[in-house]
Amino acid sequence: MNTIIINGNTYSGNSVVVTNGKVLINGKDVTPDSKEININVQGNIGELKVDACNKVSVTGNANNVLTKSGDIYITGNVEGNIQTSSGDVDCGNVSGSISTSSGDVNHKR
Repeated sequence: MNTIIINGNTYSGNSVVVTNGKVLINGKDVTPDSKEININVQGNIGELKVDACNKVSVTGNANNVLTKSGDIYITGNVEGNIQTSSGDVDCGNVSGSISTSSGDVNHKR
């Protein structure tokens, strides 16, 4: 398993979901007390679905990535799609598509 760091607290898992202010890792609630949410994944990640956070960074590869708000930084490749409504995207190769309504995109082609 990889290491997932949420606001400085370390967890293990392969799925991160943030919805309605709740942070779930592999279905377990690990919601921090802080309103600000920063997600750092060290290793590959399967599901990454975030409605709002300040920053998502993955040191490794990811499958599909979906955010409504927050910048996305992925050092590796994305197997599927990246979609964000508001935020910058910086990543390696993307097998699918990248879309953002408001933000810059920087990726390898």
